[in-house]
Amino acid sequence: MSTLYSPNCSFSVNDSRLATSFSISSSESQDSQQRITVSSLPKRFHRQNLYLHSPRNQRRNAVRMEKGEVAATASFPANETPMTRFKDELLKIKSSEECKDVAGFDNEESAVTITVVGASGDLAKKKIFPALFHLYYEDCLPKHFTVFGYARSKMTDEEFRNMVSKTLTCRIDKRENCSEKMDEFLRRCFYHSGQYDSEENFVELDKKLREQEGGRISNRLYYLSIPPNIFIDAVRCASSSASSVNGWTRVIVEKPFGRDSESSAALTRGLKQYLEEDQIFRIDHYLGKELVENLSVLRFSNLIFEPLWSRQYIRNVQLIFSEDFGTEGRGGYFDHYGIIRDILQNHLLQILAIFAMETPVSLKAEDIRNEKVKVLRSMKPLLLENVAIGQYKSHTRGGITYPAYTDDKTVPKGSRTPTFAAAALFIDNARWDGVPFLMKAGKALHTKRAEIRVQFRHVPGNLYNKSFGTDLDQATNELVIRLQPDEAIYLKINNKVPGLGMRLDNSHLNLHYAARYSKEIPDAYERLLLDAIEGERRLFIRSDELDVAWELFTPVLKEMEEKKIIPEYYPYGSRGPVGAHYLAAKYNLRWGDMYV
Repeated sequence: MSTLYSPNCSFSVNDSRLATSFSISSSESQDSQQRITVSSLPKRFHRQNLYLHSPRNQRRNAVRMEKGEVAATASFPANETPMTRFKDELLKIKSSEECKDVAGFDNEESAVTITVVGASGDLAKKKIFPALFHLYYEDCLPKHFTVFGYARSKMTDEEFRNMVSKTLTCRIDKRENCSEKMDEFLRRCFYHSGQYDSEENFVELDKKLREQEGGRISNRLYYLSIPPNIFIDAVRCASSSASSVNGWTRVIVEKPFGRDSESSAALTRGLKQYLEEDQIFRIDHYLGKELVENLSVLRFSNLIFEPLWSRQYIRNVQLIFSEDFGTEGRGGYFDHYGIIRDILQNHLLQILAIFAMETPVSLKAEDIRNEKVKVLRSMKPLLLENVAIGQYKSHTRGGITYPAYTDDKTVPKGSRTPTFAAAALFIDNARWDGVPFLMKAGKALHTKRAEIRVQFRHVPGNLYNKSFGTDLDQATNELVIRLQPDEAIYLKINNKVPGLGMRLDNSHLNLHYAARYSKEIPDAYERLLLDAIEGERRLFIRSDELDVAWELFTPVLKEMEEKKIIPEYYPYGSRGPVGAHYLAAKYNLRWGDMYV
């Protein structure tokens, strides 16, 4: 820790591998003191090169921040505070520096090994290995890192590297050294074949890991890209036979986290026999999407939105997920869970919690997750009368016949598993009382889309009602956050069409990411993998959060199964079953994507 003082201000910084703290003392107002703490920032921002500059006409004192210690003095003008100055300087950090010196990775004495358990599966090939390569490509991985694949398939290291190489792609803006980077990355990839429940095989894996770690401090991350019924066996073997003895060991667990409250609780108990809660990283990749992470920024750092974020101005909130393809041979897995468990109970409910939560105390992981849990605990259990379900049927369009869900050979004949679901949920608290949160998700629909639509209330006593006619919904202001594809944030407003008459038009104030930002948006798995390596838990699900989420959906899921509810059939490529529109109409609402 180092500190320099001036008559007006003192600035001190203390940086370590685990946290960074800043304190600023100011004597601007009768020796009053302001303190700033940013230990909650992700570690990749902690060791940046920052400078503090006073205004052009004032004396400057700046000392470069690096290697964990810095001291600087600065004088602030009358209309600025240390907080505003620090915020401005922090925002100037270049994105190209985000991944450098992450979490002490410049330490020659430590190594990080990422072991993908289930390395021969689709998820590993389509998402995990490409994400790891992109992190390496962007210089986000530590100097001493190794990637291991572990699966039952027999493969040599060279065969494994050949398999991985077929999954890798390059960043659009950095093609010039792509092949060189790929070769470097592949030389760090190794493979070990073994059974997921064999401690002997994991002992052999441990020997290979230690060889690559070369006597350095061992930090190990296991990614369980395997079916949930073998999670506990794999964790038991990894924990007892291949965990780190002098560093950290962390495990990423993929959804589904059970089928209901009971199975989820059993899975949690099984994992906690061998791991502490802070070692378990339950991943929901939707939380890693750029615009989901931007939700709290949009709301808490823009004055115009926070006052509107309540029942007083918001009429309803819609969370919409649609895919334009069916199960395509994966019906066996899907039929066991269905669309409600697969999408509504995790992806959409997590987004709802982030959207509706109160302002957290800080950006620390536990403070954010505490607020999410509060939202979920305030919600009414989902009722069957507030659910509409459907299943896609065969449909011929343009001379092409598209199959029904039950035409998939991996789906049991006569299956009643819904491929579409819509639901209305409510939050019993002062901010959101009476506001419907509508969810809708489905397969084999007319388009591929994931978005949040915030529909505001009608303008009371609107002077221009006659210009809109009887359909006031067409004149409703709406904030749309499009998560994928073609990420964007746009606000629908009413505007006068140029001319001598008084004709109104519905226009968009549009932040289109591809047009505004030249940098390619990282895949969600890149962000989540990097956070897991850093030990940053903001975007991962805590066990009590998971318990409350299942409590909301388990009763209605059991009721549907007991009553053998038959889903409404809808044609492949349509907008879904009519029942979803009746559900919205029950609350005098329309789905916002009807006109898209």
